[in-house]
Amino acid sequence: MRSSGVVEGSLPFEDDCGLGWILASFVFLLRYNRDMRRPLLAVAVIIPVTVLIISLASVANAQANKEKESAAKESAPDVPDAIVVPAGLEPVLFVRAKGSQIYTCQAGADGKFSWTLKGPEAELKDRKDKVIGQHSADPTSKLPTWKLKDGSEVTGKAAAHVDSLDADSIPWLLVNVESHAGKAGLLTNVTTIQRVHTHGGKPGNDACDESHKGAETRSDYTADYYFYAPAK
Repeated sequence: MRSSGVVEGSLPFEDDCGLGWILASFVFLLRYNRDMRRPLLAVAVIIPVTVLIISLASVANAQANKEKESAAKESAPDVPDAIVVPAGLEPVLFVRAKGSQIYTCQAGADGKFSWTLKGPEAELKDRKDKVIGQHSADPTSKLPTWKLKDGSEVTGKAAAHVDSLDADSIPWLLVNVESHAGKAGLLTNVTTIQRVHTHGGKPGNDACDESHKGAETRSDYTADYYFYAPAK
């Protein structure tokens, strides 16, 4: 005896919205009215059921699209007032940086040697942990640069900072974008950047004196970067 593929007592359609029950009833009514030869009754039942199914499907699709749009929109992090972004901007991109802060041993104006920041060297990952760009220092201006794989690129300059919640980590920053380069992409309209949630990145205890002039040291760090553009 051939099996129909449907377990006795179960319905061939199941979902969380109850569409399975409606479709199963729809199929049942079709079979019933076909066997009983009542075409007028079939039409009277089929039309409202079809309308109901279409309506429920439309509501479900609208809700799914709304949830998708909400999930894609970034939210600004909680930060001290000193590094709050100007009004009229909204976050358009989040990335997590993981890499190094590079320092060189140099003499200051007072002649004393200390570790001076040369620039970052880090990978930028999105919320799915996918590498989407690089963070480094511009070879000409020496300013920090963020470059994405989509070809867009920005260079910025720190406008304000606050100490990290972790005393052994580099500060949180508010960065103003100084220039754009490359192709149109995610960074094209970005005007402001925040660096927050830093961990590590400060120079170590390596010796820095006359005998170590020009020496380099690297310090591992991670940080979250939020990119802002004019609100639409």
